[in-house]
Amino acid sequence: MWKSVLVLVENSEEDTLVVFIIKSNGRTSNRGDYELLLLNNDITISFLRASRSGNLRKVVEFLESGQITDINTCNANGLNALHLAAKDGYIDIVTELLKRGIKVDNATKKGNTALHIASLAGQKDVIKLLIQFGANVNVQSLNGFTPLYMAAQENHDACVRFLLSKGSNPSLATEDGFTPLAVAMQQGNDNVVCVLLESDIHGKVRLPALHIAAKKNDVNSAAMLLQQEEHPDVVSKSGFTPLHIAAHYGNIDIAELLINKGADVNYTAKHNITPLHVACKWGKINILKLLLKKNARIDVTTRDGLTPLHCAARSGHVEVIETLLAHNASIVSKTKNGLAALHMAAQGEHDLAARMLLDNKAPVDAITIDYLTALHVAAHCGHVRVAKLLLDYEADPNARALNGFTPLHIACKKNRIRIVELLLKHGANINTTTESGLTPLHVASFMGCMNIVIYLLQNDANADAPTIRGETSLHLAARANQTDIIRILLRNGGKVDARARESQTPLHVACRLGNIDIILLLLEHGADINAFAKDNYTALHIATKEGQEEVVQLLIDNGAQFDAMTRKGFTPLHLAAKYGKENIVANLLQKGVAVNCQGRNEVTPLHVAAHYNHPHVVQLLLKNNASPLLCARNGHSALHIAARKNEMEIVQVLLQCGADVNVRSKSGFTPLHIAAQEGNTDVLNLLLEHSADANATAKNGLTALHLAAQDDKIEVAGILLKHAANISACTKTGYSPLHFASHYGQINMVKFLLENNANIEITTNIGYTPLHQAAQQGHIMIINLLLSYQANPNAITHVSFPKSLANAYKTLKTPYQGMYIKHMKRAF
Repeated sequence: MWKSVLVLVENSEEDTLVVFIIKSNGRTSNRGDYELLLLNNDITISFLRASRSGNLRKVVEFLESGQITDINTCNANGLNALHLAAKDGYIDIVTELLKRGIKVDNATKKGNTALHIASLAGQKDVIKLLIQFGANVNVQSLNGFTPLYMAAQENHDACVRFLLSKGSNPSLATEDGFTPLAVAMQQGNDNVVCVLLESDIHGKVRLPALHIAAKKNDVNSAAMLLQQEEHPDVVSKSGFTPLHIAAHYGNIDIAELLINKGADVNYTAKHNITPLHVACKWGKINILKLLLKKNARIDVTTRDGLTPLHCAARSGHVEVIETLLAHNASIVSKTKNGLAALHMAAQGEHDLAARMLLDNKAPVDAITIDYLTALHVAAHCGHVRVAKLLLDYEADPNARALNGFTPLHIACKKNRIRIVELLLKHGANINTTTESGLTPLHVASFMGCMNIVIYLLQNDANADAPTIRGETSLHLAARANQTDIIRILLRNGGKVDARARESQTPLHVACRLGNIDIILLLLEHGADINAFAKDNYTALHIATKEGQEEVVQLLIDNGAQFDAMTRKGFTPLHLAAKYGKENIVANLLQKGVAVNCQGRNEVTPLHVAAHYNHPHVVQLLLKNNASPLLCARNGHSALHIAARKNEMEIVQVLLQCGADVNVRSKSGFTPLHIAAQEGNTDVLNLLLEHSADANATAKNGLTALHLAAQDDKIEVAGILLKHAANISACTKTGYSPLHFASHYGQINMVKFLLENNANIEITTNIGYTPLHQAAQQGHIMIINLLLSYQANPNAITHVSFPKSLANAYKTLKTPYQGMYIKHMKRAF
């Protein structure tokens, strides 16, 4: 009967720590569940919290303000707003989310949809609404659970009846063979059993007749079935025998009959559950004594390592525990996850059971495989009586779990103020740290546990203790949008400009998240508005990058420096241009920021906007007198950049605003060169229409046609020739486009140039013809093509072969190649 308990736990996705403590199936190791998920998206968390707490106004505010761009956003367990609202029956929020298009069948990481969760919680009105919006009534989770199974498990008969009326299939079983009827009978949910039987369930979901007799303690019927050669150990589809059923219901008469007829008292059902496990789980002392008298194995374990003593402790059956211990049950036996019987009693808040175990020498600080003690468990669950009992028996209040979490950390995380008080009274270290450096105050601050924060500070907790990342409680409170916690920390001496590892202050964190209240509070307490974080980012840089328009305005109004530069030389205006934040660009310009401010490598905001393809920002900058003529240190203008990235709209705007179409870089390259090499024909045509020089040469004599020839850009070459490009133009060392195409093996380009009357015998300064180039590189097809056009196979160079080969190779390593990327990547 343990399976039903495990099923329930596996579907409780809101509290992963509880899952770890209860669930011991050997398949899941949730070590990270004890560490705070500090990198969670804070706005998403707030949105999900609003849904979970039933705050419709806040949910709508998040959606309509645009803070939540994806209504289907979820937390680390895959729970979205619909899941959380469905669980607690917030029908107005469920309705709002569905009308706004949230996906009705989105599943959590365990495969549970909102319909699963509503069915588990018995929220019939939510179930009706979800089905109206197309929810799949027969959807199965990763373990095969259906909504009907979950409603049946929790005895929600009205929900079961409704789901059946909407087409739920009662024959769908879990991966281990449990059907809705099987689990309902197992749990003793008689109302649900009746509903399911009324629906005329057939086939594999019907329990064998002997099981039904065992459940009803119908000895006469059972005896008749056994006389008809029914085997006493016949199993149901879920693997249980009639003796398991009798043990579950405590039906001693039928149990004795079955055993007398040869039933195996140690029969292991699925997951190795025996009748003794079942009797101990449900506290059936009469069955327990009978089974032990009939030589049931007392320390038999389930697949997950649970002994009968674990089962009894988990359910708090003191008399059962006493009987098992009297029969020498092992008190130190552990499950596969390391859970002892004492852990089980602590989790269930069974202080009497825990006391009996302790009085019988159960180790008070026994640990799981993740080093959790029973005190950790009690702290998590908020079970004060059990926690006090454990401490009275000298449990270690500073015991550390695998990630360094102590019971005090866990109590702070779960907002268990009475446990916190109890632990500190018994000597818990108030400033103890986890492996990542979190103190209890860090945890309480992040979680927004006001009473605990105040209590810890009153007991001399260090408000400025840093984590391994250098974050103080203020940083974590800012990260979690805990305004009231920040106010308390500041009033109690928290350093307003405390620096984390990357030199971020709480103000940097608040500006990234856009929390105006926290920003104002920090500024009121003297936060340095121009403090530099890593790479010299100020709060204004961060707010600009994140698009926090209201924050940018607030910072400017409070004296933030406009011209502060990052390590790369970017001002806030550069960053606004980079990330396309048009409204922030307008705001900064309105406040008098220099539109042509140049960062490192003399890059301007206009260069940046062009590089990242933000045409609206480009237009806004130009409208505010940004110069399209300014060049970066390598001589590249905004037009060079737009030409390379094929940004037609930006090229057009720049030309309309007076950009020099033939502007040259430090190496002499024009925008036309760049468009030609990149094969951007639309930009190429536009530049030529605006009088770009088709024969412009770089400092080494390269023309746009040379670059097109090198990269086999035939369409580009055709456009250039139509605009009077010189097909025989030579570099300073005498190389023509035909030389380039021959050298690089571009046979289609060679053919194109020859068809357009390129000079086949043209020679370089050292006497190389195109045929020399093709021969040197071994391009047989080009050699044959050139010879077919009457190229002279006997042409002689002006220098000896080895020297000419070296010179040719050096020349044809085009100086332009890679140069643009090298300089511009450094700038951006």
